[in-house]
Amino acid sequence: MHQQTNSEIVVQIQQALDAIQPYIESHGGRVELVEFKDSILFIKFYGTCVQCPLSFYTLTYGIEKQLKEKIPSILRVESVE
Repeated sequence: MHQQTNSEIVVQIQQALDAIQPYIESHGGRVELVEFKDSILFIKFYGTCVQCPLSFYTLTYGIEKQLKEKIPSILRVESVE
């Protein structure tokens, strides 16, 4: 079985983020991949997501849940400033 490289995983992550971006943009926000290190994905919110009190739920129950299902190499997703 092929062991994925970090760069292959990052490509998968970017594709997955691109797929959910329209939903986030429909709420006036945007999300960007910052780094994938030690199985932790770091992302940054922009637009209305920055001040939104529900961004934690978007991160945890939306983005993290979907990405972990598609990419098992991700242990967790964290938002950075």
